[in-house]
Order: sequence, then structure tokens, then C-alpha cells
Amino acid sequence: MTPGVLASIDPSVLAEGVNLMWVAVVCFLIFFMHAGFAMLEAGQVRAKNVANQLTKNLLTWSVGVLVYFLVGFGIEGVAGGGGFSSAAALGDGSWVDSWLFGAVFAMTAATIVSGAVAGRAKLRAYVAYTIAISAVIYPVVAGITWGGGFLGGAGLGFTDFAGGMIVHGVGGIAGLTAAYVLGPRMDRYAEDGSTNVIPGHSMTFAVLGTLVLAFGWYGFNVGTTATVFSVTDAGELALGGYASVGRVSLATTLGMAAGGAGAAVASLYATKKVDTLYVANGLLAGLVGVTGIANLVTWWGAILVALVCGLQLPLVFEFASDRLQIDDVCAVFPVHGSAGVIGVLALPFVHVNGFSSSLLVSQVIGVAVITVWTVAATAAVFGAFKAVGQARVTPEHERDGLDVSEHGVETYPEFGKPTVSTDGGTVAAASATDGSPRTDGGAEGGTEIKMVTAIVRPDKLGAIKQALAEIKAPSLTVTNVSGRGSQPAKTGQWRGEEFTVDLHQKVKVDVVVADIPADEVAEAIRGAAETGEPGDGKVFVLPVEDALQVRTGATGPEAV
Repeated sequence: MTPGVLASIDPSVLAEGVNLMWVAVVCFLIFFMHAGFAMLEAGQVRAKNVANQLTKNLLTWSVGVLVYFLVGFGIEGVAGGGGFSSAAALGDGSWVDSWLFGAVFAMTAATIVSGAVAGRAKLRAYVAYTIAISAVIYPVVAGITWGGGFLGGAGLGFTDFAGGMIVHGVGGIAGLTAAYVLGPRMDRYAEDGSTNVIPGHSMTFAVLGTLVLAFGWYGFNVGTTATVFSVTDAGELALGGYASVGRVSLATTLGMAAGGAGAAVASLYATKKVDTLYVANGLLAGLVGVTGIANLVTWWGAILVALVCGLQLPLVFEFASDRLQIDDVCAVFPVHGSAGVIGVLALPFVHVNGFSSSLLVSQVIGVAVITVWTVAATAAVFGAFKAVGQARVTPEHERDGLDVSEHGVETYPEFGKPTVSTDGGTVAAASATDGSPRTDGGAEGGTEIKMVTAIVRPDKLGAIKQALAEIKAPSLTVTNVSGRGSQPAKTGQWRGEEFTVDLHQKVKVDVVVADIPADEVAEAIRGAAETGEPGDGKVFVLPVEDALQVRTGATGPEAV
């Protein structure tokens, strides 16, 4: 580009264009964090509640962003000391750098709550709370801080760069409050007060969701350096908020690393094992810890704060879960709540300009005000629904799962269905017979009817089918079951808590025979199912008093 062309460009137009493009890209990144939240939370709930959790994530955005556009943005202005200004009245540029930028932050705070109340909250109660947090609860916090209200820089001086407390702290504290009001999931606590572990259904989803969130977090933190360029009084281009992009990027990267490392150390100390979910949650807690201070923190301060946020994760979760018996399903409080508080309170100690007692006072007061407001408002909404019996689903619906009771769907409809073969649909057994398979292999009617029942390993079903076909007894009934016998129990771990797995997955194979010797069938099954290890199963031979064929009405061996 020639000097003449450069001279003809209006610096203010260039700065505005670049700044708007930067904010738009950042908003898209932050929106993509909802995919991470959906995966993270879906992985931590039981399979029967996955669709419900995903629906809540979808409705958080769908309902929340409309409410924030129509009401919340205006309330934010009122809380900041101005009048109610509708987002609809903004111009094209302001819809990006003002409304949309605020909306993606607001929806992040709102969606955090869904993970805390998973598995028992009625959809209508959750959607109502989404409306409340999008219209009033979050906008008030944003208004009194970022919006120019009494807590912000022009007032008390409370400092929160990208929402460590304003966004994540609010979401985490609201989630803990909602979980307390709703009460724990069924069977979470025994009658003697001990804690029962309820593992989520997919560690893979949880970890992948964590990594998606970490990727989007660069938009969350680095994106808050919202102005790339500014124009000086002399009409020259200069770096705007982007002047601090290096420090923010570094703090964000070091924060996620130190948070994961801290949680791994704490988990190893507490359980003698490095718990995968704690590491994932700790990575996010470290990110939350540096979110509010990323533009002003020293490099060593970012590591230290995030490390503390990772270390506190198991301690705070276990205290809330075991001591307070608050069933925070996705650990949203130690990840977002307490980590957000730790981060903004630590700023006076790790500030690039050294310790400031006045800043410490401002941070403490700010955290206190935001906490009291969030707890009171959240308790009021969920408390009102609880008072009229609409806060949580019925025990029957909770036992069956919210996917079916709230949405009429199953996330994994093929699991356990009679139309699905547990060996992947092996056809070898069927091809080994001539003509239509019969339980007695097509032999002439005999005298005595017996049932051979086997409880065996699921992976041996294909071999059993083949063995039965070879002795001309291919017809069988298969049921997915679980049980225990000589096979030793195993211990599992979910977020640092051990649980015993003493019911093992098996299949039950039933074969009814007439003329084929039952001991021949039993031996065929035994030979196909044997591995030589405890847990191979057992075979039982039972007499059958009579049989009745539905189609023909035949009885006795002829019916078989």
C-alpha cells in the first residue's frame, strides 16, 4: 500500500472497522463455549438425563438472549446509573460492541447454573430462572460494576477485567444456591448421612467439553481487550485495549495450565490417584481465577492464583457435598464460584504495581455485595417455585430419568432394546442351520421339556450362539442383566470419591429344549463362555412343566 493511499484513509474509520471485526470474532468464540458447556455437563450427568441437560443448554441461549435483548440490556443501564435504554434502539455498530458483547457474557453466567441443578429440576423452573438471571440478576451486577454503577471504577473501584466474579462468580454462587433450595438428587445421601457417589455417564464428553471451553476462553479473556486501535488527539492510530493483549494471553494460558496441575496434585494427595475429572475441572477453575485479573497480574501471580484455584477444588467440592450436603452435580461452585472469588480477591497481592490496601477493600466489598445479591435473588426465584411444588420433578420421574419424563425422548434409545444384538448382529449362528431354526433343532417330538439358563459375559454371546447352532439348537432368548457372584468387586472413582462396583454386566441366555439333551446344550454354552477367570458365569438346567405355542395352540414337547 503506497503512502498516498495510507494518507487517504480516515484513521477513525479504520480503527472502528478493525475494532468491530475483533469484537464480532470474539463474540463468536464465546458463543462456541456453549458447545463446551453442553458437552461438559452432559458428560457429568447420568445417561437418562443427558437430553434434558442438552435442552437446558439450548434454551439458556434461546430464551436468555431474547430476554437480555428486550429487558436485560436496559436494566443494566438503569443499574449503572442511567435510564432504561432498549437494545433495539442501538445502531449497527453498537449491536456488536455493546449489546452482543454483553449478551454472550450474560448467557455464560446463565448457563453455568444448569449444571448445578441437573437431574431433578423441572424444566419450567429452570427456564423461569433463565429469564430472571438474563433480565435482572446478571444485568444488575454488570450495571453496578462495568456499567458505571457504584461498585465500578468511577465509584468504589472494584476491578474485574473479564468477569471472574461478575460472570463466573455469579453463575457459580447462583448454582450453589439453587442446588441448596432444590435439595439433593434421590439416593445422593444415605439415611446415615453418608454420601453415595452417582457417576456421570461419559468422561469423554466431560474432557472434550473442557477443552472446547478452554479454547473459547481465549475469546472470553483476550477478547475483553475489546479495542484493537484507538485514535489519538493528533488523529494518529494507536493501540487501544490491545496494548495489554500479551499479558492477558499469557495469564490465560498459564492459568489453565496451573489450575489443572493444582487439581491433579490435590487429587493425588487426597485419593492417591490423579482423578481425570478433577484435572478437567481444575483447568477451568484456573481459568476462572485469572479471568478477573488477567490484564493486571504478574506472570508469577497468574500461576500462583490459578494453582490455588486448582488446589481448592477438591476441598471446596467435598465440603459442599459431604459436609453441607449440597448436591452440586457439575461442581459449578468450586469451578466458577469460589475460584472467581479467589481470583478477584488476590489481585491486590499480585498486581503489577504492587500491593494496594485500598484495592483490597474495594475487592472485598464488591465480592460481598455481588454474593448477597446473587444468593438472595436466586433463592427467591427457586424458593417461589418450591413453595408451589414446581421446583423439581416427581420421584417417579426422577427415577425414570428426565429425558423421558420431561421430553419424551431417550438419548441412547438403542441401549437395552430387544431389537439390538449385543454381539453386533452376528449371523454365523443363523447360517449354520438348515431351514427355519427350532429350539429342538427340527427333531421329532420327544417327552421331557427342559430350560437351560446361563448367566455369562456379554462378549461371549457370539461364541455361544455359534456353539448352539452347531448342535442344532439355535433358538434362544437373551436378556441384559447385572449381578454378582464369585467375580470380585471393583472400586471406581468419580471426582475423587470412591464407589464400589459389585454388580457386573452380564447376559442371560435361555434355551428351551425337548429332544436335544439339556446337558449337551449346557456343555456347549459352557465351552463357548469359558475364559478361566472368575466371572465366567453359571449354567442352570430347570424342568419345564408344560409349554403352549401361541400360533397353533400345541402343547407339551410339540409346542417347543
